[in-house]
Amino acid sequence: MTCYDRRDIGLLLLRLGTGGVLVAHGTQKLFGWFGGHGLEGTGQFMESVGYVPGKANAAAAGLAETGGGALLALGLATPAAGAAAAGAMAGASAVHVPNGFFAQSGGYEHPASLGLIGAALAVTGPGRLSLDHALRHAVNRDWMVPAALGVTAAVTAVVLGLRAKRLRRQEEGEQETLFEE
Repeated sequence: MTCYDRRDIGLLLLRLGTGGVLVAHGTQKLFGWFGGHGLEGTGQFMESVGYVPGKANAAAAGLAETGGGALLALGLATPAAGAAAAGAMAGASAVHVPNGFFAQSGGYEHPASLGLIGAALAVTGPGRLSLDHALRHAVNRDWMVPAALGVTAAVTAVVLGLRAKRLRRQEEGEQETLFEE
């Protein structure tokens, strides 16, 4: 007989809620669902905030959110799923940083919270009410946690670094234009 404790139920609720929000946001980017702009519109926005090429970055963000969110909700490949969510949300947070912390002013509160939850689930695991548990943790090994989070952190650092460089160049170009006038 299997007895689930409140931690398993709590992790299930956290996974379902966070995973559902991530899937919704990802499908807005990929397919234009739930009032989103699809790859084309999201790609244009991504370019406007320094993520070039925009459409490829929109696809990467949408896949990380949709795939990571779905896997988190299922409790499958939890280290990779949580790391994907954390990486995507780090990129989203960077866009919102200039607006401060709170979401009501366009700040990074919401994506930072989703990213932190994703990272926390990658570390803690999905609990017993999960596909990882049912599959005897075949894709949820202890070594996968630092590997997934490490690779995601490295890729995220490169992407954010390239974005920052582009934004600096763009700002310097605008300043040069002002001085020429």
